[in-house]
Amino acid sequence: MAGDLLTIPEFLEQGANRWPDAPWWLAGEPVPVSRAAAYESARRVAGGLRALGVEPGDRVVVVLPNGLDFVRAWFGTVLAGGVVIGVNPAAAAAELAAVVAKAAASVVVADEQRPLPAGVRTVEVGDLDAASPLAPVTTSPEQPASCIQSSGSTGEPKFVVETHAMYTAAAEGFPFWLGLTEDDVLLTTLPLSHLNAQAYSTLGSYGAGARLALLPRFSASSFWDQVRRYGATQFNAIGAMVEILMAQPPSPAERDHSMRLCYSAPAPTEQRHREIEERLGLRLVIGYALSETPYGLISPVDRPAVYGSMGRPRQHPRLGEVNHARVVDGVGRDVAPGVVGELLLQNPFTTPGYLDQPEASAQIMRDGWLRTGDLASCDANGDYYFAGRLKETIRRRGENLSPAEVENVIEAHPAVTSSAVIGVPSPLTEEDIKAFVMLRPGASLSPDELVNWWSDRLPPYKRPRYLEFVDGWPLTETQKIAKTRLPRERTAAEADLQKGPIHA
Repeated sequence: MAGDLLTIPEFLEQGANRWPDAPWWLAGEPVPVSRAAAYESARRVAGGLRALGVEPGDRVVVVLPNGLDFVRAWFGTVLAGGVVIGVNPAAAAAELAAVVAKAAASVVVADEQRPLPAGVRTVEVGDLDAASPLAPVTTSPEQPASCIQSSGSTGEPKFVVETHAMYTAAAEGFPFWLGLTEDDVLLTTLPLSHLNAQAYSTLGSYGAGARLALLPRFSASSFWDQVRRYGATQFNAIGAMVEILMAQPPSPAERDHSMRLCYSAPAPTEQRHREIEERLGLRLVIGYALSETPYGLISPVDRPAVYGSMGRPRQHPRLGEVNHARVVDGVGRDVAPGVVGELLLQNPFTTPGYLDQPEASAQIMRDGWLRTGDLASCDANGDYYFAGRLKETIRRRGENLSPAEVENVIEAHPAVTSSAVIGVPSPLTEEDIKAFVMLRPGASLSPDELVNWWSDRLPPYKRPRYLEFVDGWPLTETQKIAKTRLPRERTAAEADLQKGPIHA
């Protein structure tokens, strides 16, 4: 298997040789940039890093917004044999300093000077690009290529180690899973400091001969204009982005475009799935992956959608069936179809662990299987369904429940666009359930009506005690609802549903 896998330098060189002059990078530059030009620029950046003393295995922190400069710094670092750690440029000074210290990095690539620990040098991409080109360092597919900060992590920075094989296998797989070709234009607004934009959109387009429109940020008001400008045919959306588009006033621009595919998660209800596809004139493809492996699950594009499903295990276009999934109980035994348990994955493209955290690294593996920490079920046909986060499990009245179970029921109401369910302190020990709910534009729904809705669909111990309607969500960098930022204490806007009938 190892001999069949590619390193990132090999992958980049192959793409530059196969499509040297064809346009690749479309956005943010005066003219489109070819693969050959991007590759040669990255070789010069690699030479500049080597001149600063960056050796194979050294860690380089990149603090740049979405754009070609980030890609040049990223590619240049891996060509020099280094390990990239991308940081959101909006990060606070203390957070950046903690990342640099954790990484033991001596070089930070940024577009401005920032407060950093003593002995750490800040350099701009333009200065690095003036150096002589460096011949790519020979490495192996199993070697680390980057470290990705865990989404929603708190306290001490926690980084997932990503190998070269994880990147190149994802880059080969993504066009295969979605049926993308040289004629496609991939668009993304997701941050380059995370795996999705790096592996799927950037490297995926590079290795498929397709073009890439990587935008600085997501803007619903200008989204369809950008789609038409670049002729985009596919885009990646995470979390609330599709719902933000659906919340805009209907416009002819939503159908006046070349977009045919949207890759997104999580899976909406069947009704909402159909509404999205009908209104936006595209196919919604649901997938599941995590920083610990880009080879998760995906809804096959060569068959009708299975609504609500995350899909089936992703496979490799050259290597065939290399990815397997299981759902197990608390002691690791396979559960029956339809029963909720922890989702495990097994494939060659799994992280070796967390940076400098051997105990945490050991805990994520069970007999050669990656413990995702996510709850799921699998039906008799082999389709998997998300059921929540294992760590988010709420203990109430002696029973364990997944917030996703409650959210699915709430979001099935026609007036609801999204929800978030969390555990909050209870005077009776254990936890009570609180539901935050956002309604569709123009919709109205009283607390009594929502209580009546879930009372017919949830057993008593799964019904929320507290309800709060919200106009928007705190979001993570990857546009997921940041549940850790939702208030666990009592608020003036909430209703206590145990205090008798509630009226709007």
